[in-house]
Amino acid sequence: MRIDTKPLNQYPWYLRPIFRSQKRKYGAILKSGLMWARIPRLFAAISFLYGTLDRKSSPLDPVLRSLVIVRVSQINWCPYCVDLNSAVLAERTCSLDKIEALENWLDSSLFTEMERVALEYADAITYTDQQVDRELMSRLGQHFAENSIVELTGLIAFQNLSSKFNAALDIEAQGLCRIPSALQN
Repeated sequence: MRIDTKPLNQYPWYLRPIFRSQKRKYGAILKSGLMWARIPRLFAAISFLYGTLDRKSSPLDPVLRSLVIVRVSQINWCPYCVDLNSAVLAERTCSLDKIEALENWLDSSLFTEMERVALEYADAITYTDQQVDRELMSRLGQHFAENSIVELTGLIAFQNLSSKFNAALDIEAQGLCRIPSALQN
């Protein structure tokens, strides 16, 4: 069974400004937002959580946040998330280079040591056959303050929630950014 979004006029009036904002920012209303908004309180809560994690005053660099989010989206096979979050990453880096290298980040020289340890941490949290060990936490501590590690963990956990939600409900990419071929199927 496929669950579809509702017609826009069936969503509560107080959510429509969010949809207008999405349309201005991305050129389209985000399909994932429409799906979350089927349950307005859930949509409000998830929007608040994301806004808290991706705020301007975050101790985490915006490019780093986007790299981690795209990586988690790749691992969870969420074409919608890879599409949307790659578009944000491309905007933040003004390049597609890191996006194209992200699937094979271990073999790429494009990533800083800080980015590499954050990506390793994202992998360890997201892959169910891996764990975060003391050595990895020690290396994280060389680049991030404790509160930054907590926030990075929250960001990774949020993206696991979001990408699993979107993948499970088969929310399709919206063509906001070029998607790596492995995720197009």
